[in-house]
Amino acid sequence: MLVVHKPGPLATIQDLGRQGKRHLGVSNCGVLDPLALAIINRLLGNDDNTPVIEITIGLCEFEFTASTNFAIGGGDLNAQLNDQPIYPGWRYSAAAGDKLVCKQNRDNLRGYLAVAGGFDNLDHHLGSAATDLMSHFGGYKGRKLAAGDSLAYQSQAAKPQRGALQPSYEKLIRFMPGPHRGCATSNATEILNRTIWKVNPSSNRMGIRLSQHQQLTHQQSIATQAVHPGVIQLPPSGEPIILLNDCQTTGGYPIIGSVIAADLRHLSQLGAGDCIHLQATDINQAQHAQSQTQAHLNQLQLALQYKE
Repeated sequence: MLVVHKPGPLATIQDLGRQGKRHLGVSNCGVLDPLALAIINRLLGNDDNTPVIEITIGLCEFEFTASTNFAIGGGDLNAQLNDQPIYPGWRYSAAAGDKLVCKQNRDNLRGYLAVAGGFDNLDHHLGSAATDLMSHFGGYKGRKLAAGDSLAYQSQAAKPQRGALQPSYEKLIRFMPGPHRGCATSNATEILNRTIWKVNPSSNRMGIRLSQHQQLTHQQSIATQAVHPGVIQLPPSGEPIILLNDCQTTGGYPIIGSVIAADLRHLSQLGAGDCIHLQATDINQAQHAQSQTQAHLNQLQLALQYKE
């Protein structure tokens, strides 16, 4: 068992989410950084979609009650195993009674914890164990983890430490201009490009609200239409919202852009007060960026095959 002594502000079970269910009104949910998920699961020999714990901010404590191998990834939350520092992108072993503590880091918001073989006592719905916090299903009892919760896993003998290069997180976020970019002003894309945007404290797993821009205020409305993670909506207030995994499936705010798939992972580390730049791009660059991400995973898989 992995016993939760302190859950921190928000720790949830997540995998790659519920793909292909948005037409049913079901949100994706799932990890905000799928690359981190894949890296730590591959270090453990797990399937890429094996559920993990997504830790927000840190300030949590877990105890292993049986030996296992585990890996942490995502942002560096100054984790320690039995008071010894451990680092994202590495596989470690734990014995019964070992304690894992995640502190916090102003420069990083979310980290991930995976165990070899995955957790056993999870709720799977619609092909995923991702926690849907709004609808209260999936993950562990459809809610965030709480003190006293126990996550079951199969005990395993210790393996040597293994590490993998984890690409850095960037504050430059590339997007493709959206169909309603002219709703407030004809140069909305230029404004998105040249502005230093500040993350609003009201941001969460549903979306990141950016600072208000007077030139983007408007009184336009559109027919409600489908939206998805990465879409940049523009409310009348002029505060762009970048939708994240727990977002609704439809929306009525104008869509002025969409973050490219390869850059969505960077959004996982943005907290209140962080500043980012947005940069318009095109489909060719978006596809190239995604192919680079896949190439990184392919290289990791080859390295693991020859070093295990």
